[in-house]
Amino acid sequence: MMDAVFFDLYETLITEWRDGKKKADFGSPAKSLGIEEKQFKTEWSARRDQRMTGHFHDYQHVLEDICQVFGVTITTDALQDLCRERTRAKSVPFAEIEEGILNTLNQLKEMGIKIGLISNCSSEEITAWAASPLAPLFDDVIFSYEVKLAKPDPEIYALACNRMGCLPEHAAFVGDGGSDELAGAERYGLRPYHATWFVPEWISERITAYPKLRAPGELVDALS
Repeated sequence: MMDAVFFDLYETLITEWRDGKKKADFGSPAKSLGIEEKQFKTEWSARRDQRMTGHFHDYQHVLEDICQVFGVTITTDALQDLCRERTRAKSVPFAEIEEGILNTLNQLKEMGIKIGLISNCSSEEITAWAASPLAPLFDDVIFSYEVKLAKPDPEIYALACNRMGCLPEHAAFVGDGGSDELAGAERYGLRPYHATWFVPEWISERITAYPKLRAPGELVDALS
């Protein structure tokens, strides 16, 4: 029996996608910033680790840093508009939590298993977390930007286990596999499970080393 299960957030507990399209996509800010799209994407990707580990305080600071690279000047009002749009788009998935996920979390709690979250995210991505039906079901929550660590760094799994008071060999990690999170969990000693219910098969089949869960309820069966 597991003492604890740690979950990823995006594309594991919530999804930004429906029928192959983003549920809420405000588009790229490149045009508003006056930067060529490809160049913006390159700079945005180059800052991923810094965004996830809280080097940048918020989305606005990321955009300001990118603007400096290109010598672009943009008004504070325009930046704040972009920030509001991104926050709104990132909040939409929290309004539609699948019943099967909530049922699974409640079943785990009934089994006496503690539930934790380990999410690579920046601040604007989780503003809707506290008001979501997910939040009350979790015993502990780790957002990477707050703890200055991100998956697959073993230290973030160590922190999660320490805060939950469990040994890694008595805990599982469930995620869609992004950020090499499953391998990171396994290296630290957690039992990894590949959550595929939100992931297109042509993507999920790229990861073959870990037990696959086709539906949230399969986790309860696997841990029983």
